Amino acid sequence: MEIDKKSEMSEEQALAVFEGYRIRRIYDGEKERWFFSVVDIIAALVQQPDHQTARNYWKVLKNRLKKEGSQTVTFCNRLKMVAEDGKMRFTDVADPETLLRIIQSVPSPKAEPIKLWLARVGYERIQDMGDPARSLDRAREYWKQHGRSEKWIQQRMMGQETRNKLTDYWKGHEIEGEEEYAFLTNIIHQEWSGVSVRKHKDIKGLERQNLRDHMSEAELIFTALAELSTRQIAESVDATGLPENAEAGKKGGKIAKKARLELEQKTGKSVVTGENFLPPSTRKQIKPESTD
Repeated sequence: MEIDKKSEMSEEQALAVFEGYRIRRIYDGEKERWFFSVVDIIAALVQQPDHQTARNYWKVLKNRLKKEGSQTVTFCNRLKMVAEDGKMRFTDVADPETLLRIIQSVPSPKAEPIKLWLARVGYERIQDMGDPARSLDRAREYWKQHGRSEKWIQQRMMGQETRNKLTDYWKGHEIEGEEEYAFLTNIIHQEWSGVSVRKHKDIKGLERQNLRDHMSEAELIFTALAELSTRQIAESVDATGLPENAEAGKKGGKIAKKARLELEQKTGKSVVTGENFLPPSTRKQIKPESTD
């Protein structure tokens, strides 16, 4: 069975702005921190809007740091972000702590201001953790800015609440670690939709994006039904450990599958769809196969 270990990783990709310079960033929900484009930070430091110049600067700096034996470069990751041409391309990213080390290696009058800016951005998430309503408001505003309807946003938030209740149950019943959560999530998803999480993302042309952020209203509803059914079934038998919760997941998923098949029979349309909310230039959809 195919498992997408990052299926529940909440990734919010957005732009931040430092003194007019656009800084690409991705929020990793698992690690609860932002990751910023190193090249964008360099461009702001050296006051150079030309990204090619900033890339060349970072290339030279990265080689110098490696030769000096600095471990800073090893803490940088490579993730896909929207490039200047609108396409998703790999670029070096780093968290605020790693960026602070990089900034120290760049002689710039903007070093201290950008350090304060990074600290403030990190504090935004600390505030969110202490005030969940603030985080929800930010998420709602983010989805609005990306063209989601009020009905979609409401369904997405209700689905997240259902998901949180299920994971809370798992946490209290001997489900541990990212792999076990991903395994159970995939079982439920496979049962109700007829495809694995990874396959569903492929159908929508997604890579590291959060699948739920690109689901249709119907997909969100059936996902929530499957997870609600799974939790209630698990609670009814006090399912504990991976095998018992996996069995509950199969049963919960089958309840949503039955409803999905009935709807598809009435409408003649597949619930699982290749539709997504990616920018037009990055859309690559795979036609869904029959999920009966």
